[in-house]
Amino acid sequence: MPKVITVHINGQEIETKSGVSIHHLLNLHPHLKPEEEPLAAIVNNRCVGLYHRVYSNCSVETLDISHSQGMLIYRRTACAIMYAAFAELYPFWDLEIGQSLEGGYFFEIKAHHKDAPALPGDKDSMRDLSEKVMEKMQEIVDAKLRLRPVLVATDEAREYMRNAKRMDKVRLLDLHTRPEIEWLVLRQFRDLTHGPVASSTGAITRWDIVPYMPGILLRFPTKDGRRPGKVRKAAKLFQVYRETRSWNELVGTWNVGLLNAQGLFGNISEVIKVGEGLHEKKIANIADSISRRVKQSGHSIVVLVAGPSSSGKTTFSKRLAIQLRVNGLQPKVISLDNYYINRVNNPVHEDGSLDLEHIDALDLPLLNDHLERLLRGEEVQTPIYNFQRGERSSKTIPMQLAPGQVLLTEGIHGLNDQLTAGIPAEQKFKIYVSALTQLSIDDHNRINTSDTRLLRRIVRDRKYRGYNAAQTIEQWPSVQRGEGRWIFPFQEDADVMFNSALIYEHAALAPYAHRYLLEVAQDSPAYVEAYRLLQFVELFVPIFVEEVPPTSILREFIGGSSFNY
Repeated sequence: MPKVITVHINGQEIETKSGVSIHHLLNLHPHLKPEEEPLAAIVNNRCVGLYHRVYSNCSVETLDISHSQGMLIYRRTACAIMYAAFAELYPFWDLEIGQSLEGGYFFEIKAHHKDAPALPGDKDSMRDLSEKVMEKMQEIVDAKLRLRPVLVATDEAREYMRNAKRMDKVRLLDLHTRPEIEWLVLRQFRDLTHGPVASSTGAITRWDIVPYMPGILLRFPTKDGRRPGKVRKAAKLFQVYRETRSWNELVGTWNVGLLNAQGLFGNISEVIKVGEGLHEKKIANIADSISRRVKQSGHSIVVLVAGPSSSGKTTFSKRLAIQLRVNGLQPKVISLDNYYINRVNNPVHEDGSLDLEHIDALDLPLLNDHLERLLRGEEVQTPIYNFQRGERSSKTIPMQLAPGQVLLTEGIHGLNDQLTAGIPAEQKFKIYVSALTQLSIDDHNRINTSDTRLLRRIVRDRKYRGYNAAQTIEQWPSVQRGEGRWIFPFQEDADVMFNSALIYEHAALAPYAHRYLLEVAQDSPAYVEAYRLLQFVELFVPIFVEEVPPTSILREFIGGSSFNY
C-alpha cells in the first residue's frame, strides 16, 4: 500500500502519496502569487526544482523571481536556453560567459573550430546576431519544453564532453568522485548543471539580448518582474573586468578546472605570486596617480576609498599608504566611523531597525567642516565615537595636515559627492575597490562576485568577529540592499578601480568556508543559502595557504596578516 505523507505547502497542509512531485502538489495548492510563475521550491531548507519528488513529511515553499534563489534559477535557465539556441544557429562558434553587467551577463563569442567563419566584427553584425538568437530563444520558450536534469554516468558525461572538445567541463568531471552526475538536455544541447532549473522553458518569458562589443549581453527582469531597462555603459567597470580576464588567461587559469589542476599537478605557488604581484603593481600605479594629482594641484588632497562589504578596503588602504610613503608622501588617516551621529538620532529601516549604512547616519556638516579646514592646513579636533554606548565621546583627537599631505579615508560613501560636498573636485581622488571575480566554473557557468565577498565575510566573521555563518548569511540581504543604494550607483564616478579578487582565493577559502557552513543547522532558515554555498565550495581543490604573503588582501579574512586591524 502506498505510503501517505503530510506536506505543508505554502502554509497549507496536504496529505498525499509518497513520491509525488512538487509540480503535482501545485495542482492541489497553487503558488501564492498567481501573477508570477513558480520556478522552484524550498523543501526542508534546500532549494530544489519543481520536478523534485518528496518521499516523507516535509514543508514546501514555492519560489518565483522575487526570491534570491528564484532569480538564480531564472538566470541559470535563461542561459541554458540561450546556449541551446546559439548552438543550433552557430555550431562553429561558442559563447563564453563573463561578468555580471547592466542587469545581465556578458558573453564573448569564440571560434572553436579551425574552419569557423569570421566572428562578428562590428556592432551592426553583432546586432544581427543578437536578433537571430532572440528569435531562436523565443521559439524554444514558446515550445514550453520540459526541463529536468537527468542522471548520467560520470564516465559517459566525460567522454561526451571530451568528444565535444569541452575541456573546461572535462577537467571538472576528472575530479568528480561520484559515479553519476546530473546534466541538462535541451534539444541538442548538453551541459552540466550547478543548481536547479525551471521545469519548463515556458517559464522564462522576460529577457533581452543586446550587442555589447566585443560580445552580447543577456539581460534579465528585475526582482519585481519588470523587463530590463535601457543599457547604461559601465565603461570603467567593464575595462577592469576585461583586464582581469586577460591576466587570468596569461597565467593559464580562468576556470575552476584549470585552478584545480594547478593546485594538484601544476604550480599553484606561481599562480599565487603572479596574483599578488599584480595587486602590488596596481596599488603602486594608483599611488603614482595620487602623487601626480598632488603635484598638479599644489595642495593637499583627500583620497576616498569605497566599495562593497568584504572587498578588502582596509588592507588596500594600508598597502596604498605604504606606496604613498615610497613616493615621499606622508598620508594621514581619518576614520569616518568616528563621525557617526548619536544612535538615538540614527535613521531607521521600515521595520524600525537602525540603518547604519544610510549616509545621514554620519554627521556630514561636521565632517565637511573638518575636511575643508584640514585641506587649508588648519588644526581640527576630530571626534571619537563610542560604539558600545552609541554616542560620541567627550574626548577628541587633534589633527593637522602639512602642505601637500594626503588625507586618506575609507568607507562605503566615499564615491558619493554628498559626503564631501564642500571639497573641490580637484582635491578629491576617488577609488572604488571590489572583488570582481573573473574566474568561472566553466565556460557556461560563472561565479557570482557577491558569493566571493560573502565567503570572505563568513570566514572573517566566524574567525574574528564572533558571528557564525548563519548570522552572517541572515544579515547579507540587508548588506546587499545598502550596497545597491549607496555604493553601486556611484562606482563609475571613481577616478580608478581596483579589483581585489585573487585568482586562487576560492581554493584558499574553501576549507574554512566548508567547515563554518557545516555549522549551520539544517532547520535554520540560513541553511537554504548555506546548502548552495556548500555545493559551490566543494568544486574546489583546497590549497595550503602558507605561501599567501602576510600583506595579502586575503589575509584580512583568513588571518595571518602583518597589518593590525
